[in-house]
Amino acid sequence: MTDHTIPSRKLTHDGVRALIDAAVAKADEMGVPMGIAVANDGARVVGYLLMDGARVLAQDSASAKAMTAASHRMPTHAIDYNIGMGLSVSTQGKVLPLRGGVPIIIDGYCVGGIGCGSGTGEQDLVVAKAALAAIGAEIPDDNVSEG
Repeated sequence: MTDHTIPSRKLTHDGVRALIDAAVAKADEMGVPMGIAVANDGARVVGYLLMDGARVLAQDSASAKAMTAASHRMPTHAIDYNIGMGLSVSTQGKVLPLRGGVPIIIDGYCVGGIGCGSGTGEQDLVVAKAALAAIGAEIPDDNVSEG
């Protein structure tokens, strides 16, 4: 390593598929169809699935939650709501401070974010956490306060 680089980890396409598959399995188990989005460490959506029966606009909210979790490296609901809504307006909806988005942290590196939408905020969060568990990523502390 030189003074001009830093170590990093990248989410693979197999990792993206594993996250989405695990989220779909959990949402099916709960009987709550969802939109599920995965963003990479650059906060770009690299995987997306809209389950049959999910609300159509879940594609937008799930994507925004994934991008927000990846770019802020924290659960979306931990972002101050007023600041987050201001950022949402200024980024044309790419930042969303609502439950259901969590960063994907592996070996201390944030490799992206996953966002789930179409259920209640709590259901969205449960599904996102199940996806993290499936690939061995860190699970955010439930004691993170609402922003």
